Amino acid sequence: MPVFRKAVDRLSDLLHRDGKVTYRTRIDAREAAYLSSMLDRITADDEDGEALRFFLIRSMRGERPPIDIYRGDTSTCRIDGPWQDVDRHWLPLGALILTPGVTAHLDPFEAKALRRRMEEAIETAIQAWAREQDLYSLPRATIAIDRDVADPAAKIMIKAWVEEQNASPSGCDVEAVRPRDCTLRDVLSPPCALCGRRLAHA
Repeated sequence: MPVFRKAVDRLSDLLHRDGKVTYRTRIDAREAAYLSSMLDRITADDEDGEALRFFLIRSMRGERPPIDIYRGDTSTCRIDGPWQDVDRHWLPLGALILTPGVTAHLDPFEAKALRRRMEEAIETAIQAWAREQDLYSLPRATIAIDRDVADPAAKIMIKAWVEEQNASPSGCDVEAVRPRDCTLRDVLSPPCALCGRRLAHA
């Protein structure tokens, strides 16, 4: 039956000639609920699907499945799985380091030590950012976002930043965090009663 189904799929693909192919596979019933929705998102013919596919392509270039991937401007650290559980000790199989002048594979213990160092650096950076932006004084947000509201708001901010950079006599400021006098809270707030703009006023 699987051979017959694949033959039918190939014939259907040839007849449609729409640039798409049919792919069939069998998955464990216990995992079908979340894998089906995951595959629907990955194969979606929209911006979300394209973004997910790009992320996965970059993440799955190695021979081993990645546990974590850390990237800098010119350097990459990939922690390789699968996790190994030996007498309740969890270790990765290894790691890959790529940086100018260096390509190195690490053993499981080096990989675990480097992963711990990367986690500490990320923790420090996130907490420093939260302090610098005074996030501790704000009410805690929900993890989930309303994309119907948040996505257009983010695009408004991006458009405002581009317009500001184009109007700047000094050219583009690549270090700018956001458009001047504009925060996500401003964009999501009710429009100004005087001019109708949602962006904050100087």
